[in-house]
Amino acid sequence: MMKPRISMITLGVSDLPRSVMFYERGLGFPRMDSPPEVAFFTLNGTWLGLYGRAALATDASVSEESGGFAGFSLAHNVSSEQEVDQVIAQAASAGAVITKPAQKTDWGGYAGYFSDPDGYLWEVAYNPLFWVGPSDEPA
Repeated sequence: MMKPRISMITLGVSDLPRSVMFYERGLGFPRMDSPPEVAFFTLNGTWLGLYGRAALATDASVSEESGGFAGFSLAHNVSSEQEVDQVIAQAASAGAVITKPAQKTDWGGYAGYFSDPDGYLWEVAYNPLFWVGPSDEPA
């Protein structure tokens, strides 16, 4: 029986060095030692992998051709509206495209969206009703 968890999210990227720079230097994600054709970052509770888009498609035995909206987003939940604004600003200064500025939501929270260099959507959200994800580790 499958246990419910996501241990790693791998993004197929068009320019690995550019994406590594965005996540490592721009967003400050801690990079792990890894082979040159892939990059791994440790996140609180999961890993993020970056791999060439064509290589990932080949590995999964699918076509790399796609267009437009991929139909999903990644989420980064934080503990305040101010932190949402800070993360959105950090992403913008790292080269992200802000697709939706941070604002009050219809569900009672505060959130905004940015897209990374390959167009992957990230939601940055504060949910005052409950915490989503593993507890924050001390810095």
